[in-house]
Amino acid sequence: MPSSEVRERIIEAATKLLAEGGPDAMTTRAVSAAAGVHAPTIYRIFGDKDELLDAVVSHGFTTYLNSKRAQVPSDDPVEDLRRGWDLHLEFGLTNPTIYATIFGPRPDGRRSPAERQALEVLQKIIHRIAEAGRLAMPEDLAAQLLHAAGSGIVLSLIATPEPERDLQLPVLAREAAISAITTDTEPQDSDQPTVTSAAITLRAALPKIDRLTDGERLLMAELLDKIARPVS
Repeated sequence: MPSSEVRERIIEAATKLLAEGGPDAMTTRAVSAAAGVHAPTIYRIFGDKDELLDAVVSHGFTTYLNSKRAQVPSDDPVEDLRRGWDLHLEFGLTNPTIYATIFGPRPDGRRSPAERQALEVLQKIIHRIAEAGRLAMPEDLAAQLLHAAGSGIVLSLIATPEPERDLQLPVLAREAAISAITTDTEPQDSDQPTVTSAAITLRAALPKIDRLTDGERLLMAELLDKIARPVS
């Protein structure tokens, strides 16, 4: 049997064990028995259990990511961000074990490959908001805020018994987060938000400006980042 088919069979068996009993149920012995392979085969293909777990959650996340990438961008990147948030929520509540494995804390402190992929998709939407002149803070800060808010809300809902979940909570959190990162709300200071927004917009467009040398581009990026960064 081709190794690709063996790999797929192992991932399917491990996915079922993960969904039924969590990561602790996904032992090498249980996976090998369920997949009908010898334990050394798992080590040969995946290296160790952690690599197998990453492969399993990435596999479970693929459909979700493909659906996000399949979305045709609209003329309103902020609305696209809302759609992405809602899809993220739907995936988490439909696949709680896989979601918690992807976005929950990991012993080694690193992000899972699936989480890094999700963050990349988010960063692209944030960049479009910046290019549109509607971002109120630097792109990296906005992406971190949305990522933390979104995953935190979903993990909180997963930990709450279904009858007790208030699905108005993620809507409120979504709008609060979007309001915090965009210029769509009425500013308290009429001058500073305009300067900040202009700096962020120019920073987003900087890679497309071909009139600058590499050194000039680096210096401009540093200055614009300094202007855009909130004063602590």
